[in-house]
Amino acid sequence: MNIANEAVPERKAAKKRAPRIRKGDRELSLLALPSVLYIFVFSYLTMFGVAIAFKNYRYDMGILGSEWVGFANFKFFFISEKAFIVTRNTVLYSLWFWVVTTLCALLVAILLNEVSRRWSKYYQTVMFLPTFVSWVVVMFLTQMFLHHDFGFVNRALQDLGLERVRWYLELSHWPAILTLAHLWKSIGFSALVYYAGIVAIDPSYYEAARIDGATRFQMARKITLPMLTPLIVILMIMAIGSMFRGDFGLHFFVPNNSPLLFNVTDIIDTFVYRALAVSGDVAMAAAVGLYQSVVGFVLVVAANYTIRKISEENSLW
Repeated sequence: MNIANEAVPERKAAKKRAPRIRKGDRELSLLALPSVLYIFVFSYLTMFGVAIAFKNYRYDMGILGSEWVGFANFKFFFISEKAFIVTRNTVLYSLWFWVVTTLCALLVAILLNEVSRRWSKYYQTVMFLPTFVSWVVVMFLTQMFLHHDFGFVNRALQDLGLERVRWYLELSHWPAILTLAHLWKSIGFSALVYYAGIVAIDPSYYEAARIDGATRFQMARKITLPMLTPLIVILMIMAIGSMFRGDFGLHFFVPNNSPLLFNVTDIIDTFVYRALAVSGDVAMAAAVGLYQSVVGFVLVVAANYTIRKISEENSLW
């Protein structure tokens, strides 16, 4: 029997089967098509505009006609005496917000998993609502609470026999105020993500642990947290990527853009916004945006590489 002759029809059949796309794959591809097109148009085609960061951009000459100036557009940020302060604030606030939000969201998600489904949906809705409130509204709410003469907080302090606080003049209180404002807006969405991860855990793990006499705290520590570790790591890598991009609305509107608070509230985005509001130089804005993107990309790759060395299954790629 000639083995080569038998293998030919099999290879032909395999070659014929290879290009076939299953019905489910076609449906998923069609569903993903709008998102793929959106990302391609707004995330890849627009990368051509990065060239503005290296040019003396003029509206009348366009991107191609403007003069190349190398790294001159990056100088205005790095030679500024505020560069260190705003970079420090951006990085430290991003790290602190991620740590606090993750810990609080995990706690809330675990507690949501312990209550009945009916009450769980009610709590999710209540906590999710602040996510849709704009920072402008939060600014007015903050002023209602912290106004020196008519604010709720100062009135409460006065009722307790304590002195009023000039919140918009004292720097030491603002790291805590910004943390509370960020937590109020973000904890609902973050808790919902972790709660979805908890719901996806196989209930047989909890039933087996319950039969063995494990307490709720032990089940959370031995089952829930280890099963959520990949999700926590992925969100951490994504948070590291945006470490150099602070929340502009939080740092601009909540302190009411008060110059007296810049040392503890200013970040790269708000600093660049004020600088460009005066100069109106688009090329400088592009340069700082490129700097933030490049540093964020390097941090994501480094974080993923480090995590892959520690535990390959928890890395993003």
